[in-house]
Amino acid sequence: MTVIQGILLGILQGIAEFLPISSSGHLAIAQSLFGLDEVPLLFDVFLHLATLAAVCLYFRKKIWTLLKCFGRWIARKPLESDIQTDDILCGTDELGRKTIIAIILSTLVTGVIGIITSKLIPELPVKVICIGFLITSAFLILSAILEKRNSEKGISKAQALFIGLMQGVGTLPGISRSGSTIAGALFCGVERSAAGEYSFIISIPAILGAFILELKDLGDVTESVGALPLILGCISAFIVGYLSLALLMKTIRKGKLQWFALYLIPAAILGFIFL
Repeated sequence: MTVIQGILLGILQGIAEFLPISSSGHLAIAQSLFGLDEVPLLFDVFLHLATLAAVCLYFRKKIWTLLKCFGRWIARKPLESDIQTDDILCGTDELGRKTIIAIILSTLVTGVIGIITSKLIPELPVKVICIGFLITSAFLILSAILEKRNSEKGISKAQALFIGLMQGVGTLPGISRSGSTIAGALFCGVERSAAGEYSFIISIPAILGAFILELKDLGDVTESVGALPLILGCISAFIVGYLSLALLMKTIRKGKLQWFALYLIPAAILGFIFL
């Protein structure tokens, strides 16, 4: 892999990881077009780690609030209330604890599905990835049509299980993890901003888990990819990812998530014709 290819793949990861267009699908297609058939999966996971760092930076205050809430919970300290009551995920300790339980449930469901799909589903051809693009488009369009509104604050256990299921579906190539989880949250009545925030917060344990599972290929990455393309790819993924995340959160708040289907549907059709 050349340095330019590493940077371009990093930029692509930064865009596609956060915008609901499937980073895994786009990376697979780009690597195929570049003739990089021997790139180990761990390279993709490293790029995901770079965008994960962007998530942690963007949501640093909310993540820190949840960690403090978890610490008080473990230490059995009294509940603190009215920290930031307009924050339905962690505005109070009670909401924070509810969110922590939800994160655990969503992660467990995703983990089970991810293990099953990684063992049972082989590497998929590009045309199957294009089908994934169409499925993602359907999720995005339906999220606008079927979006529910309720007054409940926080993520309930039932909502957490469903969102975890949608994130598990998003592990399939061509299906956007962010698109499926945000759409799933909107389907079951989570407020828009909270749906986006929760989607990316639960990506943290999911990506870390994938990284641990693929660590066995660490030597293959340095041999087949090279240190410099890997480092520069991760840097570009981090920078572009942060900007893409800021753009997506604005789009979610405006309720315009379905706009990305206008890209995915033609992309899928072109993939069927030319790839």
